[in-house]
Amino acid sequence: MNATLFFLLLYSAALVALGLWIGRRVKATAGFFVAGRRLGPILLFATVLAANIGAGSTVGAAGLGYRNGLAAWWWVGSAAIGTLLLAFWIGPKIWRVAKEHDLYTVGDYLELRYGPSVRGIVAALLWLATLAILAGQLIAFAWILEVVADVPKWAGCLIAGGVMTIYFAAGGLLTSAWVNLVQLAVLVVGFGIALPWAWSAAGAWSGIVAAAPPEPDYFNFWNGGASGVFYVALLVPAFIISPGLIQKVYGARDERTVRLGVGLSGLALLLFAAVPPVMGMLAHVYAPGLENAELALPTVLMLGLPPALGAIGLAAVFSAEVSSADAILFMLSTSLSEDLYKRFVRPDASDRQVLRVARWAAVLGGGAGVALALGLPSVIGALSVFYTFLSVSLLVPVVAGLHSRKPGTPEALAAIGAGVATVVAARLVGITGEAAWYATWLGIFASATIFALVFAVRGMRRQKE
Repeated sequence: MNATLFFLLLYSAALVALGLWIGRRVKATAGFFVAGRRLGPILLFATVLAANIGAGSTVGAAGLGYRNGLAAWWWVGSAAIGTLLLAFWIGPKIWRVAKEHDLYTVGDYLELRYGPSVRGIVAALLWLATLAILAGQLIAFAWILEVVADVPKWAGCLIAGGVMTIYFAAGGLLTSAWVNLVQLAVLVVGFGIALPWAWSAAGAWSGIVAAAPPEPDYFNFWNGGASGVFYVALLVPAFIISPGLIQKVYGARDERTVRLGVGLSGLALLLFAAVPPVMGMLAHVYAPGLENAELALPTVLMLGLPPALGAIGLAAVFSAEVSSADAILFMLSTSLSEDLYKRFVRPDASDRQVLRVARWAAVLGGGAGVALALGLPSVIGALSVFYTFLSVSLLVPVVAGLHSRKPGTPEALAAIGAGVATVVAARLVGITGEAAWYATWLGIFASATIFALVFAVRGMRRQKE
């Protein structure tokens, strides 16, 4: 076992120990689901930012930078825009509703606003789609271990899956918030050291230009290869209404905390957005012929830095993957226990029973994520499935429900069905590559159009009656 691998395993054990220690304080669903609604600005900032800087924002974005150049900024930059809209638009509104009605999940909100059928359908859809993004996080860590110690993909997925499942199942959001704070500190230190060192060692900007592939749009900020401003269509809606992020918002102690904590995380994402693409572009200096572009970031950390600094950088990447994965596990466990089990299977379940199911759901979700990760080929491919279905199924019902009480269950069900059906049809007819991102907006447009049509028809019927 080499020293870097030993360091990563030791760091993993420390995260698990911290999670188990904090998890001893969680004895009820209020602590597991919404941290007792006691998160202040610092903890909310840390847990939201840590959730947003994951596999796609590090390994995936660096891979895009390696292939497509500067335009890869828009992958993380779009997430930052969506996070800022959540902070100052949707977040405060939905926090007030959650506080007033003691809501724990987005499913709670959907039932309050549209009824149990909408809650059940969305919970089932998200359970399937969310497994894809969880798998993406695990794939990213597997790439790291492959570069560090020639560890096979299945072993890397098992290690990452085991770490985040154990500490999250111990205490839910409360555990995640504190562990995420530690992970965020390691991430800042790691990338704060790695980028300047690798930049200088590679010859700075002139070194990047000299090693860049001969693509005419490699240094085009707006569009380059399969990356560009069109990522806004996919990622901004998803980060406005992501159930994992909204449920973290539920844990804030007041509206000011929502605006400050989530807003600062959005600004931090805007600054961070340039780091992974630049690291990916630097990888051409050290490994110009990578067959798997998603190995670009760990390759730079291993070849462009001294071993000790490279280990810190890899710990930062590992922190990003695991912290984002636990946010996804948060969605899975709370959705299954609160939205499906308590609502449809055991309405009379006690608080202790629901908490037990939430913990076992985390274990089940972690295992399913590992299994799916073994079959998916890439990080970005896995994440795109989740973001697409999240946007087309939730954006219209959530936003419309927060701004008007008139639409009801028929409008929401029609919007969800139209959005999902449009995206599925687009994939069946072979819309791939850059055009696939536009298919997401086509799904959102179909969702909004059908929502409006059903609302208008019901309004005319009411007038006739």
